[in-house]
Amino acid sequence: MSTASTRSRGVNRRINSLQSNGTRSRGSSRARKHTVTQEDAYTYALRVAYLAYLLQPKVRRMQHVPAPPPLIQRSSVSINDLMKDFSLLKDSKSTRFPHGFMSELEKRLTSVLMGKERKPEYNDPIVKRTFAAFLNAFTEQSFRKRMEKDRRVEDLVLIFFSNATKELQKGKSPGDDAWKLMVDRHLALFVRLISLVLKDHDWVRDRPDLTSRLSTLETKLLAHDQDLAAVTSRNGGAGGSTVEVIVPLSYEVKDMPLVQHVARIFGLTNGQVQSDINRYKPVWTEKAALQDLKAYQVYLNLDSRKTLRNDDFDLDESYETWKKAEIHELSQMMLAIVQANLELAKSTPGMNRPLFNRSSSNFDTSDPVYPDPAKRTNESPNASSYVIDQPVDMRSLNSSNETPETESEDDEVFTYIPSDTRVYYRFILAQMLIHDLADPSARPSGAADLDLLSKQSMELLNEISLRWRVPQPSRTVLFLDVLQEKFVDQDISLETLDAAFNFLKEPPQDAQRNQTLQGSLLVDRAKWTLTDIATLQQLLLALHDSLLRELYITMQNCYESKPPTVGPIMYVLENHVQHDPNFPKNPEEIIVFSGQLYSGLQQKAHEMYRAYLETEVPADQSSWEFFHVIELGKAVFALAQRIQKRYRKNPEILRVSPLAALVETILPLFAEDARDIVARILQLAKEKQEEVPIEDGFLLYGELTEIRRIHGDVLPKIPFAFHIEGLLEDFVWRWIRTTESAIPDWVDQAVKQDRFVVRTEHKDQIPTEDERHSVSVIDIFSSFKQTIDRIVQLNWDDDLQYAKFMTSLARVVGIGIARYCEVLEQKFSREMDRLTPEQEAAMNQSKQEKWIQVAKDAWNNKDKIEPFQFFPESFVKLNNVDYATLQLDKLEHEVNVDACAAVIQSHALPVTQRQKKINNYVFTIKIVEAEDLKACDINGFSDPYVVLGDEYQKRLAKTRIIYRNLNPRWDETVDITTQGPLNIIATVWDWDTLGDHDCVGRASLKLDPSHFSDFLPREYWLDLDSQGRILLRVSMEGERDDIQFYFGKAFRTLKRTERDMTRRITDKLSAYISLCLSRRALKSLLSNRTTISSVSSYFNRNRSAPSVQPPSAAEITNALNRLFAYFDDNFAIMKQTLTDAAMLMVMTRLWKEVLATIEALLVPPLSDKPSQQRQLNQQELDIVFKWLQDLYDFFHAVDEETGEANGVPLDILRSPKYFDITTLNFFYFETTESLIRTSERMASATASRHQTQRNRLSAPATFSGPSFGGAAGLVGLPSTRRSKSIMHSQNLGTMRKAKEEKRKEAQADPNDDMILRILRMRPEAERYLRDRSRQKERLAAAAAADMIVKQSLIAGGGRMMGNLPRR
Repeated sequence: MSTASTRSRGVNRRINSLQSNGTRSRGSSRARKHTVTQEDAYTYALRVAYLAYLLQPKVRRMQHVPAPPPLIQRSSVSINDLMKDFSLLKDSKSTRFPHGFMSELEKRLTSVLMGKERKPEYNDPIVKRTFAAFLNAFTEQSFRKRMEKDRRVEDLVLIFFSNATKELQKGKSPGDDAWKLMVDRHLALFVRLISLVLKDHDWVRDRPDLTSRLSTLETKLLAHDQDLAAVTSRNGGAGGSTVEVIVPLSYEVKDMPLVQHVARIFGLTNGQVQSDINRYKPVWTEKAALQDLKAYQVYLNLDSRKTLRNDDFDLDESYETWKKAEIHELSQMMLAIVQANLELAKSTPGMNRPLFNRSSSNFDTSDPVYPDPAKRTNESPNASSYVIDQPVDMRSLNSSNETPETESEDDEVFTYIPSDTRVYYRFILAQMLIHDLADPSARPSGAADLDLLSKQSMELLNEISLRWRVPQPSRTVLFLDVLQEKFVDQDISLETLDAAFNFLKEPPQDAQRNQTLQGSLLVDRAKWTLTDIATLQQLLLALHDSLLRELYITMQNCYESKPPTVGPIMYVLENHVQHDPNFPKNPEEIIVFSGQLYSGLQQKAHEMYRAYLETEVPADQSSWEFFHVIELGKAVFALAQRIQKRYRKNPEILRVSPLAALVETILPLFAEDARDIVARILQLAKEKQEEVPIEDGFLLYGELTEIRRIHGDVLPKIPFAFHIEGLLEDFVWRWIRTTESAIPDWVDQAVKQDRFVVRTEHKDQIPTEDERHSVSVIDIFSSFKQTIDRIVQLNWDDDLQYAKFMTSLARVVGIGIARYCEVLEQKFSREMDRLTPEQEAAMNQSKQEKWIQVAKDAWNNKDKIEPFQFFPESFVKLNNVDYATLQLDKLEHEVNVDACAAVIQSHALPVTQRQKKINNYVFTIKIVEAEDLKACDINGFSDPYVVLGDEYQKRLAKTRIIYRNLNPRWDETVDITTQGPLNIIATVWDWDTLGDHDCVGRASLKLDPSHFSDFLPREYWLDLDSQGRILLRVSMEGERDDIQFYFGKAFRTLKRTERDMTRRITDKLSAYISLCLSRRALKSLLSNRTTISSVSSYFNRNRSAPSVQPPSAAEITNALNRLFAYFDDNFAIMKQTLTDAAMLMVMTRLWKEVLATIEALLVPPLSDKPSQQRQLNQQELDIVFKWLQDLYDFFHAVDEETGEANGVPLDILRSPKYFDITTLNFFYFETTESLIRTSERMASATASRHQTQRNRLSAPATFSGPSFGGAAGLVGLPSTRRSKSIMHSQNLGTMRKAKEEKRKEAQADPNDDMILRILRMRPEAERYLRDRSRQKERLAAAAAADMIVKQSLIAGGGRMMGNLPRR
């Protein structure tokens, strides 16, 4: 084991001993502490400052002796030849002076005249005189302005040449030409000065051409002369010599900067200090300083207590390193003293021997702790008092063999070194700090070390530490010890303390490593003395305690609006104190402090909350309002948010979180107070029968939830004091009820202010798709969105309550949409049912005139069908409905309907505990068709429409008018909501242009919810009280308090409104479609092809049948030209206003009208009775199918050039009805027996398929055709047709899915309806039709029974309740 490691084991014990015995002085064996007085400190500081003056470099002065001028035999150079290089490049930027050059040149010229120029050639008096003459001309305002503008070299050189010539020519005889060479020399000096200015300001790099030409010009000017710096070139070329003279010392305080600074530090005048210097001048000499060093060297070799000893270091290696460096330093210092006063060297032998060669020494001088004073003084003449100029033999100064006289420990054996250098050094350092802090002007910016000490103080400290042999670690520790003391006394700021530590830790610059404390803390502390380490530990502990106190006081104000920052305290505490390797860490102390700090913060938080409570909440409970709780919450939230933001990067300070201390204290207090205050406010309002404003409740909820959020972030394991949503839920319900009552008025006002025009900027501008709807629908859905956003913005934190809120808002939205559709349909109906100008004119006719006009029209067979003049406002209303459907779909996705329904479902009661009672029932009644109606018009037809009313004669619904038809088909649906049984009356009316409308017949039906408990649709053939019958399809479902139900109901309302509007538009065109695609049109087309022989054959029955030539394909197509032109005219009007989607919808509906018209032309409607309709022949059938193909191509609208379809898509054109019509061609001319067999075969296959499905307990298949009536129509058996439930209309996606499934079922389940309709035109098939009707009734009854059984089984297993309300 090494000696170093053995000795290091006792370091802690020795340091602890030093800490208990006080600060250890250089005599480390002594335990008593030396007391320093201000007088003693002043005396020793004055000695060092005076010695620095004695040893400063001697000032030398050079004296010039002129020599006789030599004979001049040279000629000068022509100035024109010299300036050729510049005159050729006048416009070159690189040959011009840079901006700002003239000002710098003026400064340099002034420096030459003041004798500050470093170059010796500029110190000649004649040169200065020439330069002065030029400077006068140069500063002339006009010339200077021109030079600043042009910046040309030749102008400047020429003006100098002119002024130099004038100046040097003065006093010369006419035959003396020697002055001309002097002009060249001075001009060369001027050119050289220009080059120096360019070089000093780094302009040479940007102007290489200018620099090159200036150098060439200088060379040419010196072609006949010597170097300007030569001795012979001075004094105007007259030559001469110089003599060096030493300036003697004045011994006056005014010439002693450090002495003056000592006087300022200790508060003395220069006169007092001068008196002390004069008194001790014989004692305080260079010789005494030399003797101090010799004596110190002896004590060092003897291991005396007058110097540091081996026991003062922890390691032997550290002591030996210090000792070697100290011996070397002493030798250099003694050498410097002898060099400063050579008389000291003359009194000793061996002066002619070589000087001590430092470079040949084996001592390592690279240690930054012990600098080389000789090297330092050579580098900075003004920073030290030692200069070695000549060799001196220092061997006689070696006193290693001498022994000083024996002295006591308290005797002063040194002149300049005090007995306890550490104590004196610290005292003087403290005095310096007091002085410099009191006098900020003594610390100019850019000081060498710190702003704490002035430059003079640092120089004095360097001298003291060098003379007293204070090691640099000791200087660092004592410097920090004084700063620690000043910081505790609040004489210096924390920033200054931090700057001091950073300065001591910053690596020093090589040029100043020996002149400053910079980087001294980076020195290996194994080389430090034990006293320094112990002192460092003590000051770090003292700083630690002081900083903790400062931190505690600062943190007590952390909840204030503008608290003092703790960053600097923590930075100094952690980086400079706790992270120091010599800091004795004590974790328990930090734990105790953290607990005290946390308790103090909680107490402070409690005080802050009480202050807020007293400020925001009045003492009188009767005056409490939500506003007070809101303001208290805002104050608490703002405080918590401010603290959270303030300590976001550093949430904990010494294991203490200010935010946690705040929240754990004030949030529980606020929660309890808020709960009690709110409950009291609600109680008082209830007693007064008043209501708290809804907005106050919403604002209060927002504040409470924000505070709860912070509570959850900081205290995740502690629940909030109360359930905010449960306390404030009633405010949301009140707001929903208020909104529900205001919705109808919102809709009415929006419609009232709407002109229903496209929203284009200019009248003639073609509107875009987004501009084809009016403002009312935008306003309404903006209101809906704002209504829903108001709840969403609350960020309600109870999923079940939020889902219920959204459910109620869905019902409110449905009410608004229903009202909007109702108002829109009323306006639309008035526009579509308005009278034509001819009808208005007929209104003014007398009754006799009206009948005469009708008779004339009937006699002339006049078709009064003309294109209907649509209003653009009507089309805008249809666009509004389409836009509303899209916006409702977006709203449905934004609300997240499925998620809300899932939340409510997850919290619903078990199936067995749910209430099965339904309060409201929604009956969906579809008015399908009528048969064999009474003819009310003289033309043998009627114009029927149906009105549904209740038993109190209240109108519930009205269908559109079907013109000239006794077997009309409406296919219109209406929803009726009831709470119990309801009797409805269906009245068929005949619309008349003139006079009152005629009643065709009536029928009644009782809607009893008990009959529809299976929720299956039923079909009723109701016989009219006059003639004929009407088919109603009825289904029922319970009105459910379900968000999906409400959205589905709203979608179905929009779709029905859209469908009804579309039908009203197409109804205006259907009459012309029926006219063009009628049997009369067929007859007209064929009659034009009848020959003369065929006409005469009518008079000769014995001849064969007349020969009729079939019409050509072009003639058949031309027969539809009027219809195509009619479509084109109306489509052009529609295209100007309708959107693409609405246009497609209208065209699709027209295509259905075309198919229905052609179907009616081919076969009668389905019934169990024979029809009077005649079957077409083959020629007529071909014409009809050719018409169908032409219309198919017209609606598809394929571009002949591009092949792109611009009309109705193929999937819509090729509907199931289209395929049914096309299949007629296969059966139309079959024999009755063959048709019956085919029908029986298809019926058998259908029955077998249904039987298979029943055996599997699956849902019955869907019959696409209606029943025949009969017994089934009387009792209202359940129909196997799919019921269009509201839940299938939840959104556009479900609606499209349901339509696609219906299409697929229609294609996958063929039936024999078309065959039965053909058989109606065969009288011989009457019996079969009756039997087939009975068979269908049995199948429908069996299917209904299977459905009831299946639903019963499902209900028994708990799965049926999905159709019942969830309340």
